[in-house]
Amino acid sequence: MAASCVITSLEEEHTPKLDLGNIQTPLVFNPSMLNLQATIPNQFIWPDDEKPCVEVPELDVPLIDLQNFLSNSQSTLDASRLISEACNKHGFFLVVNHGISEQLISDAHEYMSRFFDMPLAEKQRIQRKAGESCGYASSFTGRFSTKLPWKETLSFQFCDDKSRPKNVQDYFCDALGHEFEPFGKVYQEYCEAMSSLSLKIMELLGLSLGVSGDYFRSFFEENDSIMRLNYYPPCQKPDLTFGTGPHCDPTSLTILHQDHVHGLQVFVENQWRSISPNPKAFVVNIGDTFMALSNNRYKSCLHRAVVNSKSERKSLAFFLCPKKDRVVKPPRELLDNNTPRRYPDFTWSMLLEFTQKHYRADMNTLQAFSDWLTNKPIQ
Repeated sequence: MAASCVITSLEEEHTPKLDLGNIQTPLVFNPSMLNLQATIPNQFIWPDDEKPCVEVPELDVPLIDLQNFLSNSQSTLDASRLISEACNKHGFFLVVNHGISEQLISDAHEYMSRFFDMPLAEKQRIQRKAGESCGYASSFTGRFSTKLPWKETLSFQFCDDKSRPKNVQDYFCDALGHEFEPFGKVYQEYCEAMSSLSLKIMELLGLSLGVSGDYFRSFFEENDSIMRLNYYPPCQKPDLTFGTGPHCDPTSLTILHQDHVHGLQVFVENQWRSISPNPKAFVVNIGDTFMALSNNRYKSCLHRAVVNSKSERKSLAFFLCPKKDRVVKPPRELLDNNTPRRYPDFTWSMLLEFTQKHYRADMNTLQAFSDWLTNKPIQ
């Protein structure tokens, strides 16, 4: 089974830029209704050469222990070495002893379940609008008309800004009413914890690249990040569709907590491999923005999520992003005569606009964005 999942021409895959004007009246993704049908709508069916394979080999992902982070020089060196090896190869690693309370993680999963268990009409009160990155989305049916993902999401912004200390909590109360204040409090605390963890990881990334440990940490202070709750319902035809199609994250760093159900797959050495759930660990991966910051030394790896016919799957994803007006460019230590600049200067707000209004994120997003910035046509 695993051998059939090897892909030899993925680099030839092509995703056209968005043409929002041609999208027809969107399909409503209501899993409780769609699962009553014998098959799934054509909009969710992927081409034969891109269809998923559930049984794939396990990826050997390094486990980074943060318990002695910066207090023990040898532990810090060992962690930075493991991160360097992973990020040069595929950009994925796990962190344990991260300091995030089990109760907070449990509460975040519990409130996620409560939200997605709500009636569709209630969730649609905070429907994600075209061209925006926050709100409720039912399979992105409003953005795309083919190769739709079998999932629901709720995304919201987190700003590490002292002038807006409760921006997540305020979002839930303003959008859904004060009865959702407990939701807001949990996700406010969770995002603050993720932001702090992200800055620790940024110190390790800096050390692993031979850059001052403070450089990337300072770059991402006052970050303008995105939190996303992912819900993948059971699907009667899991061999025809994806929970999330193959893509690279356009953001800087992703910190993911999976529930107990398998689904995450990473494309490494021309083969799809899985990362098993680990309730004690967060899955961390490099995104396109950090790939640009590292001048292409660290890789933003292609990954996807598969679904199954028996169990629902949920995950919590924190996407670390710099302050929107901060210019993304690599530090001088990563530039020399043999390694010139790979990408032009840009801000996170520019890349976010590109992925929301002009391009469906895939493995070529960063290069397509660079071409767009230099006025080259998107092929």
